[in-house]
Amino acid sequence: MSEQKKLVIVNSRGFDDERSSVAWSIANTASASNMDVTVFLVAAGVDWVRKGATDVAQLNPLDPSIGDMIRSFLGNGGRILVCPPCAKVRGYTEESLIDEATIAGAPVMLEEIAAGAASLSF
Repeated sequence: MSEQKKLVIVNSRGFDDERSSVAWSIANTASASNMDVTVFLVAAGVDWVRKGATDVAQLNPLDPSIGDMIRSFLGNGGRILVCPPCAKVRGYTEESLIDEATIAGAPVMLEEIAAGAASLSF
């Protein structure tokens, strides 16, 4: 039996950048393909997991809404990490974020890469 492939996606793009949609689309495709996927949100990317933030966000009319993509990603076993200083500067706490998002620093994300995960950055 082969070992499950791992992927880390670092997303720094927020509501004003269509590349966010691309990052979530790739995360979904990978997690639906039975990859172990972690999305690490930094800078404006942390806004995606603030409670209620994705209710109306759809950057690309040909893609599902970002909220639907995040729910699908999580449903496929994806993991979301949030940069602590990036959340703090925006006034976000664990309570401000969706339940499935975890505030965790770069060392946690880097452990995945050190263990052999491929990485993509947006």
